[in-house]
Amino acid sequence: MMLFKNDIKIYTQLEQGKRWLNKYINCLPLFTCTLGFTNTALIEGISTAGATVDSRRYTALADAEFLVKGVQTKSIFPLPPLDVGISPTFISRAVVEKFNLPVIIFNAGLLQSPSVANIDLGGKSANCVSTGKALPLDTVKHLYQEGLKWGKILAQQAEDSYLILSECVVGGTTTALAVLTALGIEEAQDKVNSSHPVCNHQQKWEIVSRGLKNSNYNFNDPLEIIAAVGDPMQIVVSAIALSASKTVGVMLAGGTQMLAIYALIKALNRYYNLETCLDNIIVGTTRWVAEDTTGDTVGLAQLIGDVSVCATQLNFSNSRFPSLQVYEQGFVKEGVGAGGSAIASHLLGMTKEELLSVIEKIILQF
Repeated sequence: MMLFKNDIKIYTQLEQGKRWLNKYINCLPLFTCTLGFTNTALIEGISTAGATVDSRRYTALADAEFLVKGVQTKSIFPLPPLDVGISPTFISRAVVEKFNLPVIIFNAGLLQSPSVANIDLGGKSANCVSTGKALPLDTVKHLYQEGLKWGKILAQQAEDSYLILSECVVGGTTTALAVLTALGIEEAQDKVNSSHPVCNHQQKWEIVSRGLKNSNYNFNDPLEIIAAVGDPMQIVVSAIALSASKTVGVMLAGGTQMLAIYALIKALNRYYNLETCLDNIIVGTTRWVAEDTTGDTVGLAQLIGDVSVCATQLNFSNSRFPSLQVYEQGFVKEGVGAGGSAIASHLLGMTKEELLSVIEKIILQF
């Protein structure tokens, strides 16, 4: 591990991470959030990103609205109540608001249209992983092409800076485990994270193993893996990163889900003989994910290989809000690019203590 400017720690591929971070000090990134939905989210107990099954249908819509608009007197999609804690969107929104970051929302496949301006990619929400038939292959191929196209457009917009590619998919660490396993990384089973304080590994594995058994796809082709057991966000973010990383820096903002996307990028690169610059891609997350003892983020990154995992050292121990303090007990941990946006704020000169203060100001308005 290597500490970078006190507020960011590099956990794997130290030199690559250091080079990447040094390159983008004082750069204003372009922030994207790709929304998707999988019926996996409706399984009881699978995720804490919404206290009830019904509320999890709207989590992505609510997070996107808050990310773009911040605190409002009346929300179209209010943030869903959580069993414990507060949405990680508060972290991302604090950074977006403070630095006036440009935000682009992609709809990769949802049950309803978002309430904020978004780019509808013509996808669809996924069936439960356990079916082994998550998405039509034609939809996956379409989303892949859309992602490649938008990666090129975003790279031109970012110019000499970098892209933050974040996501919101409830149940996404389960689809991530499914994709990692289908890609041949079978040791991923006990290494993924979740929004639970103690990861529900057994529940995830039962769903994933059913899906793999029920699928009749060709797992040599990464696009068929997504059709079998993935979600619509995964292929979009992978394709954007593949395309954009040829010319600009890309931060995959998230934990397990973004490690699965990095593995998918490598597989697509290999299978389709693409010319991707993997050195331009890092994974940016939170300390709560990187150091989660009920998963193994560092071990998972090492299994995937050649990926630099960096994490904000943001700490909520001294927060005045219990809803933030519980992050230190392993609740919530990450989402909607919380870790990536925090890293961006540190690269722009904001300390973790200053960031906490900005987050708390937004909570006071809420």
